[in-house]
Amino acid sequence: MTAQISSPNNPGHAATWYAWSANDKTIRPTLEGEHEADICVIGAGFTGLSAALTLAEKGYSVIVLEGERIGFGASGRNGGQIVNGYSRDIGTISRRYGPEKAAKLGAMSLEGGNIIRERVEKYGINCDLRHGGFFAAFTDKQIREMADHKATWEKHGHTGLEMVSKAEVSRYVTSDRYAGGMIDTLGGHIHPLNYVLGEAAAIESMGGRIFENSRVLSVDTGVSPSVRTAKGKVTAKYVLVCGNAYLGDTLPAISERMMPVSSQVLTTEPLDAAMLENLLPADYCVEDANYVLDYYRRTADNRLLYGGGIGYGGRDPSDIVAYIRPNLLKTFPQLANVKIDFAWSGNFALTLSRIPHIGKLSDGVYFSHGDSGHGVTTTQLLGKILGEAISGDASRFDVWASLPNFPFPGGKTFRVPLTVLGAWWYGLRDKLGV
Repeated sequence: MTAQISSPNNPGHAATWYAWSANDKTIRPTLEGEHEADICVIGAGFTGLSAALTLAEKGYSVIVLEGERIGFGASGRNGGQIVNGYSRDIGTISRRYGPEKAAKLGAMSLEGGNIIRERVEKYGINCDLRHGGFFAAFTDKQIREMADHKATWEKHGHTGLEMVSKAEVSRYVTSDRYAGGMIDTLGGHIHPLNYVLGEAAAIESMGGRIFENSRVLSVDTGVSPSVRTAKGKVTAKYVLVCGNAYLGDTLPAISERMMPVSSQVLTTEPLDAAMLENLLPADYCVEDANYVLDYYRRTADNRLLYGGGIGYGGRDPSDIVAYIRPNLLKTFPQLANVKIDFAWSGNFALTLSRIPHIGKLSDGVYFSHGDSGHGVTTTQLLGKILGEAISGDASRFDVWASLPNFPFPGGKTFRVPLTVLGAWWYGLRDKLGV
């Protein structure tokens, strides 16, 4: 089974379970004619809408331009896991950038998840929010690394982590694959497309305007920034570029410092509720500790959502189910005869450093991208920080913008094979347990 390209009941979206089960399938208008606003946001995904909502709450007039549909990209296709922190741990950040910057980033590391919970409560967003996450370890080495991470995180105020022995794994997942792990009681999971649609509705309730099928063709970064689409133009005091892996080549100064990477997800048919509760008793989301990891969770309608794999450069396997299902069955062999109802792929933006790249192209044009696989929470934080900077407090923006960012070695021609080689090496280490 290969993934359907378009959702039959939600046109313009990929054929995901998220699009099929979305609360709001309304198609917003396409931008036509000339418009003005305080803020023009490019990209109606997690980062863009988090920034737009932050600014709308402060009274700014906001226009959001989306090339496809709200949540079309990674924001509406990801695993839906609230994973705290960043794609690189605080220890690595400290070694790279120094303890002072590590302390500042550590102080922000739980905020993304808190923003999600606060907005769900404040705006009544129905996105199946559940609490708790489990990091599953295959080897004693991975368990030791988790214990080290736990000690580091606790120095930065994260008190929700608990180590799990092999005998205790069955409290969270019924599988023989794991040697132990760690739970994060401050983690959790959501229906990501319904969450981002809820943010969009909140923006619109405050007068913000969102235009779909309005791909940006050019950005004037001058004194009076403006953005052009095929049928319209927006002039604004500030432009926020939040396209991430789906930005395209409109702004090479941004796109050349990230690489699209695909991940694949499938969902089963609805399962017997008792069976699913037996597989994942605590209703925590799960991700394993391998370099190329698997992640999975229960859905509100009793499916198992299971993701994994990686495609550097955004390349997809020819058959997603054949690619992902073998690992699903290694984890849960009792699901051998279960039907797969949905399978899809989506791209996230990877930076060379695996740390988000946030900065300015001019005094009026800001950007954030490259959450490198930890976007569900980091986008919420960085979107809020963009909003803070625009409204006069750039202190946290400056911390992120000061982190060095580099293009991939080999440029667009060789970045994929060189990254694949590195991934092969780390994957081999996982298999050997070294």
